[in-house]
Amino acid sequence: MRKIALFLVITLVVSELNGQSFFNFRKGRDIIATFGTGTTSYFGDLNNPGDIFDSKLNINIGLQYFFTQNLAVRTEATWFRLSGDDAEADRESRAARNLSFRSDNFEWNVVGIWQVFPNGTRFYQRPGINFYGFAGIGILYFNPKGQVPETDWNGNPLPEAGDYVALQPLQTEGESYSRTTIVIPAGIGVKLKAGPFFNFGIEGGYRFAFTDYLDDVSTVHLDHSSLDADPLRQAMADKRFLLGLSPQEAGKNRGNENNNDGYFIINLKMEFYIPSHIFSTSKSKYNRRKRFRKVRGKRR
Repeated sequence: MRKIALFLVITLVVSELNGQSFFNFRKGRDIIATFGTGTTSYFGDLNNPGDIFDSKLNINIGLQYFFTQNLAVRTEATWFRLSGDDAEADRESRAARNLSFRSDNFEWNVVGIWQVFPNGTRFYQRPGINFYGFAGIGILYFNPKGQVPETDWNGNPLPEAGDYVALQPLQTEGESYSRTTIVIPAGIGVKLKAGPFFNFGIEGGYRFAFTDYLDDVSTVHLDHSSLDADPLRQAMADKRFLLGLSPQEAGKNRGNENNNDGYFIINLKMEFYIPSHIFSTSKSKYNRRKRFRKVRGKRR
């Protein structure tokens, strides 16, 4: 049954592609390069609930292609940074936890885009302004790091003091989680025509992550003495000693495992219609349509 359904879907897609007539396939520019930059906001266990927008840079590049006058598919690669710090928390219990992180991340996604107003018969006849929504699936690589304090719990200097070290190998909660996860991007945008070959716009989209470890915080504190007597691991798992506090009791909440982490990306974007002689599917489409007309003519 699944094979039959897949065959029907593929057949419908191919039929739709063969039936399009709104592009001039010999002269059209049907592949669009996208470039964007903006800010990324983190939402997780080390985020202050009152903080909605952040100023962490992101950069992305991609390619976009329209299947119909309204429907397109886009693939993009994005680099961005996330961070969170209990020192900025409003609640006293959060401040006493005294954890923090930063992470450089890479996301690759594929999304479907539905725009409100249809394109014209040629790429340069598109509307001057358009609104769109998008949703899809992506893969995220993340690597939360923490800054090493000057000393360990016993007051001894740490060799890595001041450096940022990866937290996942330390298993601060006894969990060896994967640093790769699935994300679901979804959002909206608006774009303006800035000439025959360019669009400029703004886009915002939330990423639903399939992990609660973007910040290395999720479940409960481990027994301090059970952390392999590793001074670095003990210092990174519980930094309460920097505030003059004793180690947190084993089993006490370190995070909230009931809610996965996420992040919100806002981009200023530029779209460029790539010349057909550089990168286009126009020629192959035109040849396919030409062969189709010849076959149909012979049958008549």
